[in-house]
Amino acid sequence: MSHSDVIAARFLTFDQMYSYERRLQTFADWPFREDCQCTPELMAKAGFVHCPSENEPDVACCFYCLKELEGWEPEDIPWSEHAKRSPDCGFLQMKSFDELTAIEFFRLEHGRIRNYIRKMAHMKIAYFRDEVENTSKNLRILFDIL
Repeated sequence: MSHSDVIAARFLTFDQMYSYERRLQTFADWPFREDCQCTPELMAKAGFVHCPSENEPDVACCFYCLKELEGWEPEDIPWSEHAKRSPDCGFLQMKSFDELTAIEFFRLEHGRIRNYIRKMAHMKIAYFRDEVENTSKNLRILFDIL
């Protein structure tokens, strides 16, 4: 599965992650539990969902801005790390989900969808640039041979 496919699959399920309890459930296999700052509870409160991979058991992704963080250390504070790496994340400014009006929720969802489209566009542009660079390199090799 390509990285863009992973992001798309996450996006489709992350609409349910406005709920703290749902986010917390994803941390069943989280490697940090006690005597640390990045417990499952604090990770979920900071908007993160646990998205482990085979090589990286501590990947966490914000359900809202889709920022992925890995390489967590026991002293890392999830809210601070999130704010440092994604300061414009709408989740960080969100009031309690239970207090949102319908209009506020739809604005948040609009922002979440915009984040997804932006992330996918950046990934496609990066892929296209790589393809152009590889094609250019191959053409230079061919012209050098001729």
